[in-house]
Amino acid sequence: MSNPPSPVTAANPPRPVRPAPRASSGLVLSTVKYLMRTEVHTFAFSVAANAILSFFPFVVLMMTLIRRVFHSRVMSEVVIQLLRDDLPAGQDFVIRNLNAMVNSRQRVQFASLIILLVTSSGIFLPLEVALNRVWHFEKNRSYLGNQVVSFGLAFACGVLALLSIALTAGPVAFIEFLLRGHGKDFVSAVGFIVMKLFAIAASIAIFFLIYWVLPNGKVPVRAVLPTAIIMGLLSEALKYAYILALPWLNFQEVYGPFALSVSLMFWAFLSGLLLLAGAHLSAEEHLRLSL
Repeated sequence: MSNPPSPVTAANPPRPVRPAPRASSGLVLSTVKYLMRTEVHTFAFSVAANAILSFFPFVVLMMTLIRRVFHSRVMSEVVIQLLRDDLPAGQDFVIRNLNAMVNSRQRVQFASLIILLVTSSGIFLPLEVALNRVWHFEKNRSYLGNQVVSFGLAFACGVLALLSIALTAGPVAFIEFLLRGHGKDFVSAVGFIVMKLFAIAASIAIFFLIYWVLPNGKVPVRAVLPTAIIMGLLSEALKYAYILALPWLNFQEVYGPFALSVSLMFWAFLSGLLLLAGAHLSAEEHLRLSL
């Protein structure tokens, strides 16, 4: 005759054994496989092309607002410093031509606004399709719905950029006032540090908004916020790694006068891949924890 089950065993039946979660190395390997897909490269190239088309109108509008609305010399200098730091190549050429465009007649700024509205949708439309596939959302937004969301995200990115510039210009202007024109090297060093801090914060916020708002479905904040922070920091590291690699890539020898355009396009393509990699990581991690 078998022994009756003990009270402890009867009261506390054994829980079913759940499979162990995949290690972080598994997530990294899954992301590498994801980045090797043909469709991911198609999405990244589409984003890169439209990002290049929208970058110059965006900066022209930003500089126009700062010079003609805010009338802030310090904010204008912060924008130029940001361009020198963020562009991987051709900084002087780009800044010189942007200044010429900003100083031109008003119709150039109006044209920039129209071009920006068109090209911003070209950035976010393929991104929405890519993020919906990452999160397994079956239905994409309608074209009109995507245009509305794209315009909102473009406006939010502009506000974040302006806020970052203003928050940088404030301390710099205050230190300049205290030093009365002395200690220019100290002011430049402080300005650069403050600029980097707010620029990285704005980059993290933009990553978060894209990951959270753009998919056509409910995405948990806790699933995308850590990834946005990591991708914002990684994008800064990737930029400097790309700048260091430019002499070995030697685009000038291959593309001649088009080397600058190719450098910017390739940089935008790498940034697009990074953004998609972060989206895949956050979705995979969330789905793993939900099992």
